[in-house]
Amino acid sequence: MRQLTKLLMLPALALTASSALADEGMWQPNQLPTIAKQLTKAGLKLNPNDLTDLTGFPMGAIVSLGGCTASFVSDQGLVASNHHCVYGSVQYNSTAENNLLKNGFLAKSFDEELPATPGSRIYVTEEITEVTPLVNAGITEGMNGSERYKAIDTNSKTLVAECENDDRYRCSVVNFHGGLEYYLFKQLTIRDVRLVHAPASSIGKYGGDVDNWMWPRHTGDYGFYRAYVGKDGQPADFSKDNVPYKPKHHLKVNKSSVDDGDYIMVLGYPGRTNRYRTAYEVENTFTWTYPNAKAYREEIIDLIHTHSEEGSEARIKYESTLAGLANYAKNYGSMIHSYNKGTFLERKQTLEKKLTQWLQSDKKRQAKYGEALSGLNKLIKIDDQQQARDLILGYMRYNKMLSTATSLHRLAVENEKPNIERERGYQERDLARFEQGMKSVDRRYDETIDKEILIAMLTHYVALPKEERIKSFDKFFGLSKTTAKNFNEKKLRKTLEKMYKKTQLNSQEQRLALMNKPLSDFEKSKDPFIKLAVASFKERKAIEDTSKELAGNIQAYRPKYMEALIAYFNDNNLPVYADANSTLRITYGNVKGYSPQDGLTATPYTTLEGIVAKDTGIAPFDAPKKQLELINNKQYGEYAKKAIGSVPVNYLGTLDITGGNSGSPTLNDKAEFVGLVFDGVYESIIGDWDYDKKLNRSIHVDVRYMLWVMEHVDGATNLIEEMDIVE
Repeated sequence: MRQLTKLLMLPALALTASSALADEGMWQPNQLPTIAKQLTKAGLKLNPNDLTDLTGFPMGAIVSLGGCTASFVSDQGLVASNHHCVYGSVQYNSTAENNLLKNGFLAKSFDEELPATPGSRIYVTEEITEVTPLVNAGITEGMNGSERYKAIDTNSKTLVAECENDDRYRCSVVNFHGGLEYYLFKQLTIRDVRLVHAPASSIGKYGGDVDNWMWPRHTGDYGFYRAYVGKDGQPADFSKDNVPYKPKHHLKVNKSSVDDGDYIMVLGYPGRTNRYRTAYEVENTFTWTYPNAKAYREEIIDLIHTHSEEGSEARIKYESTLAGLANYAKNYGSMIHSYNKGTFLERKQTLEKKLTQWLQSDKKRQAKYGEALSGLNKLIKIDDQQQARDLILGYMRYNKMLSTATSLHRLAVENEKPNIERERGYQERDLARFEQGMKSVDRRYDETIDKEILIAMLTHYVALPKEERIKSFDKFFGLSKTTAKNFNEKKLRKTLEKMYKKTQLNSQEQRLALMNKPLSDFEKSKDPFIKLAVASFKERKAIEDTSKELAGNIQAYRPKYMEALIAYFNDNNLPVYADANSTLRITYGNVKGYSPQDGLTATPYTTLEGIVAKDTGIAPFDAPKKQLELINNKQYGEYAKKAIGSVPVNYLGTLDITGGNSGSPTLNDKAEFVGLVFDGVYESIIGDWDYDKKLNRSIHVDVRYMLWVMEHVDGATNLIEEMDIVE
């Protein structure tokens, strides 16, 4: 068995078990021995040291989907995750005539399983190696931002290239604590992923955006993939001859689930948290970035709804996009609400004052870290000067024709360089996924909606100050003399009508052919979107280069600030854990309700009867008739929980989670599968920035509900028989 590479921890990060606070923290596997007492006190029956072995049990059963987490739950490569994590694949395989989103999907045999969305992957982390000295090799104090950025980037890509000499693996260099540390992650990459089962959206997405982030919750947020490999047992591209992957470890499913107060833990790949950001970053994010990003998301949602009918081919193509837009629009709104009614900013400012006083109380500390905070904030403020333009350009990427043109042109530009010098996303290692992305455009694109998104973003764009605009954009669209006051939308629509009629980027054959064309072909192209990509490249590249210069300068200050902050935390016996960064973490706690406000107490469980109480027959509260009949007749089978007199649907936990944890298995004290974490409560959304143990609650779909629906509603008995069920 391959053993976890020994991790080297910097002295500044030294932790004692007594310094960890219960439930707070997304812990790296190698940190668990330092909090062993807390884990045991919370109820863990396993030896915490066993959780540090990535290829052992249960770590070897935990996988990443590249945005969500999942886990092996059988020896035949069956993978359990959230419904919203397999949603894109359900949508990809849906049509107006065969709407799997509405009806659900179940493969009763291997040969009925459907290919997942092109580019779908299952990643199994096998090694983590600390590589900080190698990433920082050659960096000097005298370097400017661009030189520092390039040095770190080149060193990281060199390490990745060396790690990926075996095409079975995908490697990445990830920074921790703002670049204070770097780790190399090596992941076995399974390329043949197939959809096995997903309940109807009226179960898997019950409550929809209305109930998103809310409690009480009644959502069956689960779905299944299967991992396939070649007959030799090694990762391979999709083939009918491939066979189910046999993982070294898979989780047993405990249908007894858990009781109030029981120990639970989640092993997964949380995306991003920002708990160590400066007070200035906090204020700018909550008062500018989130409000504007929320508005743009809601605008695009409205455009899609306005220009596509429910159940139409166009709407089905955008269902996955809508889900992502709506999720974060509500997230941002909740963040803003929590921020405005709380004391988060004041506490951040107080922390920085105390940190400054602590630094000034010691001459050595002052000499080493004294300029870290002020220098960092100065650079961040420079970066924020163009944030309005950058946000608009970012949301303009929802326009498929323009984003496809710029990506294909950039590929041609990068192909003229040696592989190691190419930008990330355009290296040889990226071409297979790039191609799959080009193939998937057809199932994500509708001309009318695409056009409306571009018009909306260009309407915002012309309101920018002249000095922030892109001259080539203005010239191409005839906007050079246009402002928000004299913007002629009718004229712009005529221009776009001509562009969409003339473009060939809506053809998969043309997109794939362009992947192999030289740069000269793009420069001679008559396709209007490619002409725009070529004409604007120089200015867009200049914006990118300026951003890299700033990023390189920030890389000189952020690690120093974090080193100072960690030293201060250690001196004050406060917990130190790295912000989430899509790498494997463990969070633990207990099943527990909470009091969201004075006079209200939320119990930790919801039941089947709550589904009936919410049901209106209209989406998103439109449970299947068969399910409602079963509930009304109290046909619980063997899945009722005596303490609540029904089948539990969802339950609350005290776990510290964020986006990316979606699909993570919820495990009991013996590391048995007892559900899936899929959300947090409204009051804990700000937990990405600010943890509050009184209000922080995770929401889990109960394994009893999963099994009840699978057996009694969908007839997925073949999957139940495949899993190892224990009590």
